[in-house]
Amino acid sequence: MTDPRTGSRWILGNKFDQVYPHLESINALWTKKWEFPASRSLYPFHDGKYEDFAPIFEALMKKSIHDGYSTEYTAEFLPTCEDLVKKADAAVAEGNKEQGKELYLRACAVYRIARFPYINSPLKEEAYSAQKKAYMKASALFERPIEDISIPHTAGIASDEGKEVPLYVRLPKGASKSSPAPAILLMCGLDGHRPDNTTRSDEFLARGWASVIVDIPGTADCPADRRDPSSPDRLWTSILDWMAAQGTFDMEHVIAWGLSAGGHNAIRAAHTHADRLAGAVGQGAGTHHFFSRAWLEKAKDHEYPWTALPALTAKFGYPNEEAFLDNAQKDFSLVELGIVNKPSTRLLLINGTHDGLMPIEDSMLMMEYGSPKEARFFTGLLHMGYPPANGSVYPWMEGVMKSVK
Repeated sequence: MTDPRTGSRWILGNKFDQVYPHLESINALWTKKWEFPASRSLYPFHDGKYEDFAPIFEALMKKSIHDGYSTEYTAEFLPTCEDLVKKADAAVAEGNKEQGKELYLRACAVYRIARFPYINSPLKEEAYSAQKKAYMKASALFERPIEDISIPHTAGIASDEGKEVPLYVRLPKGASKSSPAPAILLMCGLDGHRPDNTTRSDEFLARGWASVIVDIPGTADCPADRRDPSSPDRLWTSILDWMAAQGTFDMEHVIAWGLSAGGHNAIRAAHTHADRLAGAVGQGAGTHHFFSRAWLEKAKDHEYPWTALPALTAKFGYPNEEAFLDNAQKDFSLVELGIVNKPSTRLLLINGTHDGLMPIEDSMLMMEYGSPKEARFFTGLLHMGYPPANGSVYPWMEGVMKSVK
């Protein structure tokens, strides 16, 4: 129950040693963790409707399909997804674009939960591909559509997993080479991917900012080498170089925002690309303790909807869970690698103090190294500091944008 670096008790307290009750079964996951957010269209059910999910979980419970990593789990969702897309297509054909958009986004929400908790099979890959197609249909109906583009991974090397970087790009009205827009480089998480960020990109548009949304190494269709801790550096270089070449982005006003597992990437980028970013936000980030066996052996049974180790082992490219537990900290810790000793751009660290997946100590630890940091922690709240955390992120970003001349 103690932080191995200091011997102090984890801030998470007695929860550190608990197996969270939703892990008991699919019944427990639905009734103890997911039914409430599904009923209110909250993460991870944003854009969705309770009526789409409840029958699926009833079927999962009836059939005793408990493993979210399984194809049997994913298969239960797909008929609902396909039905929603058909209804959306019909609505658009009849001229009802608003209804069509809502139905496409509902389909995307169901596809999202179908591919949870990690894209680890051909069927989950198909679900993600279908989600992206449905999302682009929805986006075409937005007042300011999202562009689905792939750019050359110009900084990539032979060991990277692809030669192109898929991006979602959304520009505010009036953005042009003569009037370039400030931009947010949004780094997605372990299970949240490019089509899952409509509300955030709407918030950026409302402030006159562009969004460039990208998946992180080891997830979705990111081309960076998941096993190489320096591969994100090449990824951000390729993206920032491309943005600079377009002329429509104000490169003096670019902020990186990393979500959950993406928070690690944003904090690293704040140091490796300090001269190219006006600021960075690491939300719900793992930086050092997260990668230790002492933490992971307990955290695997905390907030994640299923045990987290299979997803994390695959995301970071290890052959098995023991190899991940034995080597992750020395391979990926920003402290062990010395990244945190470099100067950084302005960096906001934000999380809930009772995050059971990425310890709050990992955000606090960043204060002990390199450039001074900024932080906002939410007492007693869980991973990411939801629901109030974003209410602190947007004003901070506004302040950074105004401070850069």
